[in-house]
Amino acid sequence: MAMYTVLVILCCLQATVALYFHIGETERKCFIEEIPDETMVVGTYKVEMFDNDVKAFVPTKSGLGMHVDIRDPDDQLILARTYAAEGRFTFTSHTAGEHVICLNSNSSAWFNSGQLRVHLDINVGEHAVDYQQVQAKDKLTELQLRVRQLLDQVEQITKEQNYQRYREERFRQTSESTNQRVLWWSIAQTLILLVTGFWQIQQIQSFFEAKKLV
Repeated sequence: MAMYTVLVILCCLQATVALYFHIGETERKCFIEEIPDETMVVGTYKVEMFDNDVKAFVPTKSGLGMHVDIRDPDDQLILARTYAAEGRFTFTSHTAGEHVICLNSNSSAWFNSGQLRVHLDINVGEHAVDYQQVQAKDKLTELQLRVRQLLDQVEQITKEQNYQRYREERFRQTSESTNQRVLWWSIAQTLILLVTGFWQIQQIQSFFEAKKLV
């Protein structure tokens, strides 16, 4: 049962995001990634430019680059750098939560206001590790490499579980705060109604006394 739970968690982890999108010359695209703390993230991208002559996307001309900036959940800038038309960026999260990854072209390098296609792959956790390089660097056997991968996966699962507990705690705090505000608002409404009713009774009583009806 425990092994089945681990396998389900592994299947549910969103460790890799692969997509492509179109941007204009001055356009900016941002993506939100929920990342646990102390987790490595590697993004690889490739930019293509639309050629009106062949009516297709082709490799970009020399000089075109992409600017990447990344902010953590506290809106602190983690990375801000301009890369070439094809490359990769790497960062490590220090705070769990939603990280904002933004990309835009360095428009000063090109003057054709056409369209760009950006292929983007984002790998999180152990999926961001190049195990072939690790095996060659540390001279590991296949068994040792597999054990290393399993240990990294267990560590990533632990980080994901801690992050989910953190999200549940924040949700519970928000729910409790909302419930308290609703309760106090109901009490305030009740008090306002009581005060208004008492004031109306006083006014009616004063009116009757002024008219000598009572």
